[in-house]
Amino acid sequence: MVALPSLRGLQAFEAAARTGSFAAAAEELSISAAAVSQLIRTVEEQMGRKLFHRVNRRAVLTEAGVEMLPRLTMAFREIGSVARDVSGDAFRPRLIVSVPPSMAMGWLSERIVRFIASHGAADISLRGDDDPVPFDHELIDVRLSYGPHYREHPTEEIVRDAVYPVCAPALASANGSDSLAGLPLIHTDWGPTGASFPSWRNWFEAARIEPGRTAQRGLSGNSSRVALDLAISGLGVALAQGIYCAQALEDGKLVRAAAPSLELRQPYCLTIPERSARRDVVGAFREWLVGECVRAVKSPALGAQSFTG
Repeated sequence: MVALPSLRGLQAFEAAARTGSFAAAAEELSISAAAVSQLIRTVEEQMGRKLFHRVNRRAVLTEAGVEMLPRLTMAFREIGSVARDVSGDAFRPRLIVSVPPSMAMGWLSERIVRFIASHGAADISLRGDDDPVPFDHELIDVRLSYGPHYREHPTEEIVRDAVYPVCAPALASANGSDSLAGLPLIHTDWGPTGASFPSWRNWFEAARIEPGRTAQRGLSGNSSRVALDLAISGLGVALAQGIYCAQALEDGKLVRAAAPSLELRQPYCLTIPERSARRDVVGAFREWLVGECVRAVKSPALGAQSFTG
């Protein structure tokens, strides 16, 4: 039988590697930082492998350490689950979900109550992250992203969205026509590291309408959610993704300012690492999230023709 290294030492290594700090690990384990360091040295000696490089008072994971971390974290998570069950505490599955910031700010946070109501209580960590996300370091279970960024993990395309010219009802009534002429435009700029978001110039070209000077003037937001909120406030017409604006159209907070929509260049994709795929709560959340996305994109309130971008 293979001799096992110190369980306490493995726990010290996992905490230090996960938090990125011996001091943080010491606080989590209620011991001193020196004790954490000694426990890790003991494990390294027992295993005959270095887990950290010690460089200029900093500890950097070796390849062996990087390989061990996610597996140990999962193991200690399972041990904790067993301990809770044996002690009689109600079991609550833990789920770490990462989505684009605009989706975390409102869209998913408003809907997640439906998942909890239908599938029971769970400890859910909802994160709004830009790509790329550190799956293993942050133990992310589910990532929804715009575009297929993570081919190293199982990834599926779940829906392709479009953008729609939308504005507040009062602004549309004041205009008195189906034309965008004279209406202020709201622009969305995802920034230099983000994917290319359809511009008003793209929309005018697809609709075969001369944009004039208005195509580059007006308010601008650096996220889809900001642009949508500006439109709801009556400050102009935004090109809003169907997944975000469908509910506001259904509720009457927004109306279509023009008929044509413009299809996005990339689909929304769902990535679930293999280490998470077998968990029941992950499978249930995947099915629920895909349903919510498809329901929003196919909302009858969106309707109308669509151009391909």
